[in-house]
Amino acid sequence: MALQWKLVIDSNDAPTLADFWAAALEYEVEDQSAFIDGLLAAGHLSRDAVAEHRGRRIFRGYAAIRHPDDPYDEITGVGRGRRLLFQDVPEGKTVKNRLHLDVHSRPGELDALVDRLEGLGATRVREVDQGPAGRWWTMRDPEGNEFDAA
Repeated sequence: MALQWKLVIDSNDAPTLADFWAAALEYEVEDQSAFIDGLLAAGHLSRDAVAEHRGRRIFRGYAAIRHPDDPYDEITGVGRGRRLLFQDVPEGKTVKNRLHLDVHSRPGELDALVDRLEGLGATRVREVDQGPAGRWWTMRDPEGNEFDAA
């Protein structure tokens, strides 16, 4: 049986970065507000551990996104498939990522994808053209994390 996993990405503003990546990948932001409300009501969670973002309660400093076709826990809202978790950390990004995402366009639609990602807040860094091997853009998300659009 394959192991379940999630990719955890350090951030300065987890909910905002989750919104960017959800839109970029056409994923869904996890809604854990009902679970959080239950924990608050039962006294298992303090109010200072909770924040609000776009009208939903979230765990302060955390936000996650999941693929819309993957299963999720209906009680907690946590995805059980392809999932990215963003967590706030005190230190800022200082060097190039050692791990990055590649966002693939539909055939012939790289320029449209790059334009859409820029509209969401990404910036172009450089274009790479390897001839028959392909063409892609190295980009940065709103917090400066590198990724490729291919």
